[in-house]
Amino acid sequence: MSKPLDGVRVVDFGQFIAAPAATQTLVDLGADVVKVEPVDGESSRLIGLYGEAILRTYNRGKRCIALNLKDDRGQRIAQELVARADIVVQNLRPGVMESFGLGAEAVRAAHPHLIYATVSGFGLRGPSKYRPGLDIAAQAESGIMWVTGEADGEPQRVGFPVVDAAAALVFAQAILGAYVRRLRTGEGDTVETSLLEVAVHLQGPNWGDYLLTGQEPVRKGNGQPTVAPAADVMPTRDGAIVVSAYSVVHFDRLCRLLDRSELTGDPRFETNEARVANRAALLTELRASFATMTTDEAMQLLTPNGVVAGRVSSYGEVRKNPDVEAAGIFLEATGPAGASYTTLGSPWKLGSISRVSTTRAPDLGQHTVSLLTELGYSSGAIDGFASSGVVRVAN
Repeated sequence: MSKPLDGVRVVDFGQFIAAPAATQTLVDLGADVVKVEPVDGESSRLIGLYGEAILRTYNRGKRCIALNLKDDRGQRIAQELVARADIVVQNLRPGVMESFGLGAEAVRAAHPHLIYATVSGFGLRGPSKYRPGLDIAAQAESGIMWVTGEADGEPQRVGFPVVDAAAALVFAQAILGAYVRRLRTGEGDTVETSLLEVAVHLQGPNWGDYLLTGQEPVRKGNGQPTVAPAADVMPTRDGAIVVSAYSVVHFDRLCRLLDRSELTGDPRFETNEARVANRAALLTELRASFATMTTDEAMQLLTPNGVVAGRVSSYGEVRKNPDVEAAGIFLEATGPAGASYTTLGSPWKLGSISRVSTTRAPDLGQHTVSLLTELGYSSGAIDGFASSGVVRVAN
């Protein structure tokens, strides 16, 4: 059965997460993604274990060519790859692709049918256009860190690169929208997003409240600021759960299940507004009940009765979670590049796709020879490029 993007060629100049993770989605939808790296490797190859984790997670099933884009011959090869592409993706510092003759304006002028997609740190139109931008800077400047952490503690980052990951999903969505338009009209397009824009947009409910009231949200730890109990942690005898039961029906039900029905008539807790104002006292009462239970007992009490709860899980526990196992999001990536390893698949399913790519991430320059051969270069020319540092060929 064919995949939605069978026959679509993508040239990916991306590094780290936002761009490569977006093109990983395109791989899983069937696209042929050619990863273009410097001859010394993209930045993720140079930062040890963390970089290896990024490469393994976001580069399954891609073909890799290593080019020296500072050399005119390397630029010519890249331009030939682009000429055969449907989509070009990049997240290099603004101005770098232009210096190689591969910027959006030049490429779209030569190939009007092509989708040219850029993800940047702070956007391409403001004063911070040329600033280096990573996930942590976007978390800081978007307000995410301002609202994350304990009320009396310092601002905290989210415990993983949430903005990079979210930007990749947004980026892939926009690229696919532009490609659908091309299918309908024959016209290409430019696509832009930034880590800063995505980070702001992720906080939609907070921004909605701020724009309505003008009141700055503040850090409050785990609880949601305007409803209670909501996203509140309840320690158990062997761990912890998180509970949300802030509607009238659900709060009444929670109290009844805990044999604490008297709490619903307590003036401190009679309304949501009162519970928010008296959250500390509410948590003291609720936590006293959960402290007598195991996590399994608490979950078995709440979830069959329609109260939203979740066990606070370690990564090892998540890996064994039967719902995670049933989803099949972990897969074994294999291939001639080396031994197999376990990695993440895409977090969606299409009925038309029986399985996504399980080919492991490529070694640096693994497909340099085959891709140059497809472009019509002879083995002698390829050897010459390799010996002069224009390309790198995998060992």
